[in-house]
Amino acid sequence: MLVQQEAWESLLNKKLEMTKISKNRKASEGKVEDKQYTLQEAANLVKEISTEKFDASIDMSVRLGVDPRKSNQMVRGVVTLPHGTGKQVKVLCLCTPDKEQEAKDAGADFVGLDEYVEKIKQGWTDVDVIITMPSVMGKVGALGRILGPRGLMPNPKTGTVTMEVGKAVSDVKMGKIDFRVDKFGIIHASVGKTSFEADKIFENASELLQTIIKLKPASAKGAYVRSISMSSTMSPGINIETKSLAS
Repeated sequence: MLVQQEAWESLLNKKLEMTKISKNRKASEGKVEDKQYTLQEAANLVKEISTEKFDASIDMSVRLGVDPRKSNQMVRGVVTLPHGTGKQVKVLCLCTPDKEQEAKDAGADFVGLDEYVEKIKQGWTDVDVIITMPSVMGKVGALGRILGPRGLMPNPKTGTVTMEVGKAVSDVKMGKIDFRVDKFGIIHASVGKTSFEADKIFENASELLQTIIKLKPASAKGAYVRSISMSSTMSPGINIETKSLAS
């Protein structure tokens, strides 16, 4: 009987928790009007409607007027957010022995080469960013089938294949992120945490958007920035006006 009672109480608590989440979600949705907000208004509002008990991520979704299937309309780049992402980024540096200390001093979480190549071949990918050197890309390139689908493959265009491994590690730790348009023409990126001040969210988001605008392909026709949305992990999306941005 005691076991049944405990099971019943556990089920009841879960239902109450789900009801509370539903009420919080409904309250949040009620604060978001059916209109387009300025970027500063969105940065203020996203904090107000975020009811998570944890320090949730603030995410941006930017829909572009490009066709990602065409190589000359693929939008990909890097940006260093002024205030970082708020996330503790785990960095693996695959480098030669003479560069190991440089990577460690810069804050790399994992440093080495052959031993980590073998670990990755066995399925280990518990990192957020991998930085390497041109001279070892022969070994790293063989990991493409594992790293590629996870977005971990180092690329010279994003600064993750370089001789300056220390600087690359420092940049990532300070808030450098890379982004690319998906097959639907949308760029997704994190621009902070709900614990950030609204002005910091605004400045990070502005930096991301300005970088995306600078990468507009010459072959893109019509409006470039079609729509922008900001949300926290569990909040409703906030539509942001595009008229103030170059399109």
